[in-house]
Amino acid sequence: MSTGGTTRTSGRAGDNWDDYRYFLAVARGGTLSAAAAQLGTEHTTVARHIQALERVLNTRLFHKSHVGYALTAAGERLLATAEAIESALLASKAAAAGEQDIAGIVRVGAPDGFGSMFLAPRIHTLTAQHPRLEVEIFAAARLFSLTRREADIAIGLSGADHLRVASRRLTDYRMYVYGAKSYLKRAAKIHTKQDLLAHPFVGYVEEHLFSPELSFAGATGVDYHARVRSTNLLTQVHATLAGQCLCIIPAYVAAAFPQLVPVLPDQVEVTRTFHMHVHEDHWKAAHVRAVANFIAEQVDASVSLFMTGE
Repeated sequence: MSTGGTTRTSGRAGDNWDDYRYFLAVARGGTLSAAAAQLGTEHTTVARHIQALERVLNTRLFHKSHVGYALTAAGERLLATAEAIESALLASKAAAAGEQDIAGIVRVGAPDGFGSMFLAPRIHTLTAQHPRLEVEIFAAARLFSLTRREADIAIGLSGADHLRVASRRLTDYRMYVYGAKSYLKRAAKIHTKQDLLAHPFVGYVEEHLFSPELSFAGATGVDYHARVRSTNLLTQVHATLAGQCLCIIPAYVAAAFPQLVPVLPDQVEVTRTFHMHVHEDHWKAAHVRAVANFIAEQVDASVSLFMTGE
């Protein structure tokens, strides 16, 4: 009996990739609706595939609750198998397509400044070269999970913490205190770090920082208090442009706004590093590699922009 069951499970699971595909979507999304949105189908269709796979394997793959679906021990074991199959399929597709046929959708998750101010104006160069390539840029102040397929490529401020993620250090970048020309013209003069304490700042909401590297007080040596706070860098930039406050802004972002002037650049400077992460399964796909290589090339050609804003 056990031998027959094993044969049936192995044959069915191997023959029907669709069940695995739906299984992976639920495992990564945590709910039927999230999986359905990812796959472009209905949640009832997702549920049918999960039920079919559970019947074939004769085991429960998920614990179901009011908050969503969590993998059982059997589900955790199946996840490794499913990802291995997915990896092999990606590699096969890449080999069949060939390096010259760059086609498909690549999702890039990046901090809002990098995604909006650096990548977005440049990505058209790549899509113009490859008419069948599509790029989705998720520019947001958050971390993107590669294992849950929230992005194919993630730009972050620290190295990878997952064994199956390939990580590349892109570049250092510098941040300075900036103020609008209109504000600095009428405000009290700033000659020392101590003088900064007499000026209002806009900054991040500390308890919602997506990365500890965005906490600047210790790095600047200035114990300033931001009376206006946001989770989003570009919100802070526009608050500063209004001419009512100072803000710590990356040089590559400030370069797009001639109204912004660095304050005490020789005394107050923060250096951080951008890293690019790609799940090793995704790296086997030619279109993902093309976008990752393009990002690296564009950053390499713009080192002075990231370091000095020029």
